[in-house]
Amino acid sequence: MINIQKAAIIGCGFVGTSIAFSLVQKGIFSELVLIDANEKKAEGEAMDLSHGLPFTKPMEIKAGGYEDIADCAMIIVTAGANQKPGETRLDLVHKNVEIYKSIIPKIVEKNQEATLLIVSNPVDIMTYVALKLSGYPSHKVIGSGTVLDTARLKYLLSRHLDVDSRSIHAFIIGEHGDSELAVWSAANVSGIPLNHFCELRGYFDHMESMDRIYQSVRDSAYEIIEKKGATYYGVAMAVCRIAESVIRNEHSIMPISVYLDGLYGLHDICLSIPTVVGQEGAEKVLDIPLDLMEMGKLVYSAEELKKIIGELKL
Repeated sequence: MINIQKAAIIGCGFVGTSIAFSLVQKGIFSELVLIDANEKKAEGEAMDLSHGLPFTKPMEIKAGGYEDIADCAMIIVTAGANQKPGETRLDLVHKNVEIYKSIIPKIVEKNQEATLLIVSNPVDIMTYVALKLSGYPSHKVIGSGTVLDTARLKYLLSRHLDVDSRSIHAFIIGEHGDSELAVWSAANVSGIPLNHFCELRGYFDHMESMDRIYQSVRDSAYEIIEKKGATYYGVAMAVCRIAESVIRNEHSIMPISVYLDGLYGLHDICLSIPTVVGQEGAEKVLDIPLDLMEMGKLVYSAEELKKIIGELKL
């Protein structure tokens, strides 16, 4: 029987342990299992996190194996090769597919009811790989998608306009990577169309500003990796937010990576699209309006990913 208050994280690198730390701080779960190929690393991380429990909410944190995931409501997979300076997310695909061929069957053997939350890059392709290897229902296999990219967009717009980022409503969709696109046509600040709000703030060169901000969002990971070697805090908070919406059945809307089979005319692919996220995982993928240019970019993004998927032996 599934325990809605229990989760597992597979992969205890920078991203996995940062997610664990964020989950402990949020108090979403009462049990958390850490699994890693390096068992001592998982044990050390569990000990370190457990020592902070007097400062947060009661829970059990332990290192374990796949036998411990049988009753988990959520399994978060971060295992995989790290993105190195100069590498794109897509450069990681073949290494990480081989890792998933080892991990996913072990998950399925022990648990076929959990929500799988995929974080490993390239996340849209890895979500597709996890779906195909697991045989889970498509709504139960989701990826972190462009939730972090969307947060970056909101943050940069908030700095540009000097407003609270929570008042900005905008999405990055498509691939979590170089072909991602900003849905400028639907962006607004508390219901005011973005361009109009920019003009209220004294900004009129919309195309220049949009291009500059988009490039900053798209290239953020590369810049962080160049400066500090890896990105993990932002994605940890994004994953924690997704987990919170699933476990608390919030029905929040986030651009997670989901399986598409007909939406926007796209078939048999996972892309990051605004989705109602609740206890069943991806409860409803939303057909948000796109202008012709945005639609073209989304199709291009899908075609590029399909080329790579076609080369994989799943």
